[in-house]
Amino acid sequence: MGFLIPIILVILVIAVVAANVRVVQQSRAFVVERLGAFQSVWGVGLHFKIPFIERVVKNVSLKEQVVDFAPQPVITKDNVTMQIDTVVYFQITDPKLYTYGVEHPMSAIENLTATTLRNIIGDLELDQALTSRDHINTKMRAILDEATDPWGIKVNRVELKSIIPPREIQDAMEKQMKAERERREAILQAEGQKQSQILVAEGEKQSAILRADAAKQAKIMEAEAEKAARIMAAEAEAEAIMKVQQATADAIKLVNEANPGEGVIKIKALEAFQAAANGKATKIIIPSELQSLAGLASTAKTVFETEEPKA
Repeated sequence: MGFLIPIILVILVIAVVAANVRVVQQSRAFVVERLGAFQSVWGVGLHFKIPFIERVVKNVSLKEQVVDFAPQPVITKDNVTMQIDTVVYFQITDPKLYTYGVEHPMSAIENLTATTLRNIIGDLELDQALTSRDHINTKMRAILDEATDPWGIKVNRVELKSIIPPREIQDAMEKQMKAERERREAILQAEGQKQSQILVAEGEKQSAILRADAAKQAKIMEAEAEKAARIMAAEAEAEAIMKVQQATADAIKLVNEANPGEGVIKIKALEAFQAAANGKATKIIIPSELQSLAGLASTAKTVFETEEPKA
């Protein structure tokens, strides 16, 4: 029996020591008090707590946390009541301030978010509230971050998850959107018709230009053909004249080569005179040689006429 008491004491000591050995995990922090007063903040690692004197009052997570608050009723500047659902992303940066700074931190953040949202939306009209989410998010984050700094909390982001206007406002917005779509459709149809008419007019213009160019080219080609024909006719006429002149020159050359007598020359001159007399000339100048030759011819003719009856 005397051996049981030391064994029991040893077991109690081991149990007490084991109960007061704490291991702090990554991204966690323990807030420790000694005799009711703040002692220290334990970080990652192995720690020993003095039995019955020290105690861990808060096990704090240092990770970023997300809180989705229930939709809050807010009133816009133009007296429209909406339900807005917010999401807050925050992180505990000082476990001591988080433990001693505020009672029920999550409830405090929710109420602070609701009041801040009401103040911001109260300065905006309905259309501005629906189209200014980025502005509202930024402003709320700045206000909440500043307000929660004494609590050891840093607000990283604030997002408006949903904005739900009243049913009648939604119906009016749907009608407005439908009218806007119909207006845009009419504008697009008008623009399409306008573009079509412009394209048709451009096509007709280009066609008229092409026809005018074709007619111009045809006239130019016709003038070129007429010019070429005239040139060819002139060349043919010149060639004919050249051939006649060449033939005349050849004939004169042959006559000169034949060495004709004076009588032959006078007869040829008489033939030329006869050909000239058959023309339309009103005055003819006869050389003296031709006059004597004409007299000779007249005498010969008289002789022949007087000799014919004797036969």
